[in-house]
Amino acid sequence: MSVQVADAVPGKSAVRGRAPEREHRVTDQPGFVLHSYPYKETSLIVDVFSRDHGRVPLIAKGAKRPHSKLRGALQTFQPLQLAWSGKSEVRTLVSAEWVGGLRPLERSGLLCGFYLNELLVKLLARDDPHPVLFDQYISALNQLAHDEPPTIVLRKFELALLKETGVAGSLVECSQGGGQVETDRYYVFEPERGPREALASDNIPVVAGQTLIDMEAGNYADPVTQQQSKLLMRYLLAYHLGGMPLNTRQILIDLLQL
Repeated sequence: MSVQVADAVPGKSAVRGRAPEREHRVTDQPGFVLHSYPYKETSLIVDVFSRDHGRVPLIAKGAKRPHSKLRGALQTFQPLQLAWSGKSEVRTLVSAEWVGGLRPLERSGLLCGFYLNELLVKLLARDDPHPVLFDQYISALNQLAHDEPPTIVLRKFELALLKETGVAGSLVECSQGGGQVETDRYYVFEPERGPREALASDNIPVVAGQTLIDMEAGNYADPVTQQQSKLLMRYLLAYHLGGMPLNTRQILIDLLQL
């Protein structure tokens, strides 16, 4: 279903003596709706995660009108083909076409999907492309839709998000003295530096070397790895969020112990 909406809202007048900014048009862009909120009487501001342009805010004009087809198109977790235009920070949606190909999320999978969206909204800068992370997002939604264990799906995505945004490096290269972590030793992961051997005075999560090796390899079969990786990722996300709460995570903790 392709939906056409009004032309871009005119931007502010160019500063005198300065050439006007070029109109920026994007077409045929794969993307997902992360979040939306009302704008004026009949429109929405839609935060989308696109493959080649990252997180982009768009005005969906008329989307709140009773008979607007955009109401059905701009749903979370639906693969979309998007087009937009504009030269301001918030651009204008030109078309939205539902692509399909993903099963709908249900029950716990739906809550987990909202958690992924909240992570992206709070940790991704606008207009910062992350095509690898975009593929990871699709993979995570697909796994959740097919009832893969949510604890494992979330841990993999959380780590991919921190790695792709450049705030987490290798989990297995020690920050002190070089070398690789060892399976039978215990470590802490310092957010700005990486892993080092744990000390008795440390007040941050301590994990086994095997856990870090498993996480780097994407192997969460060991229950110890699952438990320790949950505590480690909770700590690292809190650090990089700078104290901003994650509303959906508290719901998941209360209902699903995730």
